[in-house]
Amino acid sequence: MASSIAKTSRGLTPKQTALVDALVANGCSIKRASELAGYAEGEAGRVTASKTLKLPHVQQYMMQRLGEAMGINATIAASKVLSLATSAKSEYVQLEASKDILDRAGLKAPDKHMHLHAGEIKVNIDLT
Repeated sequence: MASSIAKTSRGLTPKQTALVDALVANGCSIKRASELAGYAEGEAGRVTASKTLKLPHVQQYMMQRLGEAMGINATIAASKVLSLATSAKSEYVQLEASKDILDRAGLKAPDKHMHLHAGEIKVNIDLT
């Protein structure tokens, strides 16, 4: 029996894809995303969208989209930190941004710890 609802190569319907894309792109509520994706208006659309978001193939697509969005935004964040390190008005902000860059490059200063060395100590006193 063939489904009357078209599915994409990922196994999602166009509405499911639009729902996830609206959530990821806009960071809006499920209710607003359901409206943008063409689900029923009001509470019915929100409930249907909530159930849709629990489906494993929809969750997999959402994680993929979130990963892509985070990757893109990571480059923007890195650029901002570099800009702060070189041109922030506050020297404190410049210092913190510089430390953050060095930390991410693997050049973090060692943590200051008090080291205790345990071992066996023998004292032999000869009073003869």
